[in-house]
Amino acid sequence: MTMATTLALTGANLLTCDRSGTLLTDRTVLVGEDGTITAVGPSQELADRAASAQRQIDCAGKWVMPGLINAHAHLMADGRPLPQTLTIPAAARVIVGFWKTPLGRPMLRERARGFVECELNAGVTTLRCLGEYDNEAITLGRDSETGRWSGPRITASGPLLAITGGHGAELGLARVVDAPWEGRKAVRQNLHLGATSIEIAATGGVTDAKVVGEAGRPQMTVEEMTAICEEAHSAGVLVAAHAQSPEGVLRSLKAGVDTIEHGSAMTDEIVELFHDNPKSLRGWSALDATLLAAAPLVEIDRNITGASEVVKENARIVLDSMTQGIRDAIRNDVVLGSGLDSSMTFTPHYAMWRELDLVVSRAGLSPARALEAVTRVNAKMLGLESVTGAVEPGLSADLLVLGANPLDDLRALEGVEKVIARGNVIDSPTVERFGEIDELLDTMRG
Repeated sequence: MTMATTLALTGANLLTCDRSGTLLTDRTVLVGEDGTITAVGPSQELADRAASAQRQIDCAGKWVMPGLINAHAHLMADGRPLPQTLTIPAAARVIVGFWKTPLGRPMLRERARGFVECELNAGVTTLRCLGEYDNEAITLGRDSETGRWSGPRITASGPLLAITGGHGAELGLARVVDAPWEGRKAVRQNLHLGATSIEIAATGGVTDAKVVGEAGRPQMTVEEMTAICEEAHSAGVLVAAHAQSPEGVLRSLKAGVDTIEHGSAMTDEIVELFHDNPKSLRGWSALDATLLAAAPLVEIDRNITGASEVVKENARIVLDSMTQGIRDAIRNDVVLGSGLDSSMTFTPHYAMWRELDLVVSRAGLSPARALEAVTRVNAKMLGLESVTGAVEPGLSADLLVLGANPLDDLRALEGVEKVIARGNVIDSPTVERFGEIDELLDTMRG
């Protein structure tokens, strides 16, 4: 990665990533020494300024767009089938306990750094990490922000908050919350670690479900979630809720949650609360769509994914409801972002484009809106719209150079030729891919 200097990207086909899919031809983007975009306009008008830049990148015949924002990342695994030890509570707790020791923490941090670098080389210039072993993502985000490490922008939650026996709790992946004041304490603990977001498990999940129907079953009470939201909001921090059923989503929104992770089919009451949520930090809430983590568990042989019959059936139930929820969000113009749920089985860190591709083929989102979701909308959803998410003067130079137009085929995002994060250029981004997994995932394309 070359460090930020004055930079000019010239002659580009510029994808604005607005809802209508506007494409501007023969555009130049100028970047200052501080990694901020200073000008965007017709190449002819900016020719003299581009010529004086310390570096010029000829983008004739290329497409330039904002860097991708992964609004739901984990750094616990690489996306291959999760090791069985991580699904066995006693073994998982031992592993998690080791990661929190003086010997384990540096190893965990370097492991997590590798996963983040994979996302960056695949075009993700901003990610929100929801649910950590300890504070590994928080630390990486701080190092990136201060320039100690040339990584992407990271907002991170610290450990998940869940009830006794709830999603992630028995695996040692959560702070246990069984009362409103315990919720406030857990938020304070994560904020003390440096968390810039908070995640709660409002319902059961798929990967650690023990019986059919557990995924999506409400777990945390409205009172507990309300206390968590109030405590986080008093610090100006947004709250995300893992919620995979209408009742779980409704309870979360009533408590003031800012983003619903995964989601479900929507009722009129749910739609209204997305639009007008007086307890949320900003008066509205958003849906962070994720399909890729569930779809392979349903559609690929269990002998390959390693999923149990219980996990597969829960994934099927949740996948159907999440897909309907995305359709409902589109129809009712709910703020709709996009997350990869990276680290889950068959959800590699380089696969953000596959998540978008699924939402387009399964839920009817247009390619233009998919690109808007993973850039402009995600920036708005995470409170970063004044920082990133678009190619506009004053915003961070988080940019991708592509050899093909993703509006024609989202797979173009797989062939990122250059990644620019805060003005720092990765000239030859490289990603280690899992060929057998990619071949299986290709069978799921619409």
